Amino acid sequence: MGYRGKATMVRQLVRPWRSQATIALPPPSPPTVRQAAGWFLRHPDTLEVDEHQHLQILTAACPALAALREHVRAFARMMVRLTGDGLEQWMKRVQADDLPELHSFVAGLRRDFDAAKAGLTLPHSSGKVEGHVNRVKMLKRQMYGRANPDLLRKRVLLAD
Repeated sequence: MGYRGKATMVRQLVRPWRSQATIALPPPSPPTVRQAAGWFLRHPDTLEVDEHQHLQILTAACPALAALREHVRAFARMMVRLTGDGLEQWMKRVQADDLPELHSFVAGLRRDFDAAKAGLTLPHSSGKVEGHVNRVKMLKRQMYGRANPDLLRKRVLLAD
């Protein structure tokens, strides 16, 4: 806006700043625990390319995380394919590794092994019932302190 000088003069004045800008950038920050957990729990096909690369670097840097990744994937395969017959072998493999967090998960599965195996084997689901329970609780919260049980009953029966 009104500068009548030459472009070379501007280049000479800006050159020192450009040389400072080419100094090595700091390394990218490591992923947060939430990001890493998301990468572990999502299906590998849904990961973006950079997320997959970060996950590869993370598991290469830490053998415990690589083992955790394999155990999580194996359990997810059991859930999706309903192959709960392999649950006992999976739990033995987890116990063989030094992963205390998964050890507590396995201990919880052992407490009610029959139910866990049935949940990973049978095609039945309680999702529809849980949805209705959630809906009734929501209706009850909406009416807290304002109506008697008869009105709640009518709302539950008439609500879609």
